Amino acid sequence: MTLLLSIGLAGTVCAEKSTLDIPLKDIDGKKTNLGAHKGKVMLVVNVASKCGLTPQYKQLQAVHSKYGKKGFTVLGFPCNQFGKQEPGTSLEIKKFCTDNYEVTFPLHSKIEVNGNGAHPLYKQLKKESGGSDKIRWNFEKFLLDSNGKVIKRFSPRTKPNAPEVIAAIEAALKE
Repeated sequence: MTLLLSIGLAGTVCAEKSTLDIPLKDIDGKKTNLGAHKGKVMLVVNVASKCGLTPQYKQLQAVHSKYGKKGFTVLGFPCNQFGKQEPGTSLEIKKFCTDNYEVTFPLHSKIEVNGNGAHPLYKQLKKESGGSDKIRWNFEKFLLDSNGKVIKRFSPRTKPNAPEVIAAIEAALKE
């Protein structure tokens, strides 16, 4: 019985993918994953173009620019689940972000973050963060260490340049 239980647990552990290995698509539809950013501290954010919090793009870009050369990146994941505030196509989203906020951080194809259609990345992030199993709104943030493990989760209203976010980024960069 113990042997069967051990084998069963080992199978479960092996079957669980690392956050870095979960398949993604970038904003241009090319296959990628977070492993492309291994070794960097990452701030993963579900974003939207027609939200009251959309001006956070400016702060996300500023934080990305300030810490990018130190081993940090912001990763944007457009999502249309909250008030249908991200209705555009990938091309429209990319153009909006570039034209209005001069975004240079990586953007990804539109995904769902809650419910049965939630992307496996967000299922994993919510599980690892130990918090709510629901993303509350656009611009919820997950800070990941250089191995893709969740360090901290920030609410949508917490600005990317808030002291607690900056402190967590700077601490993660020192590790």
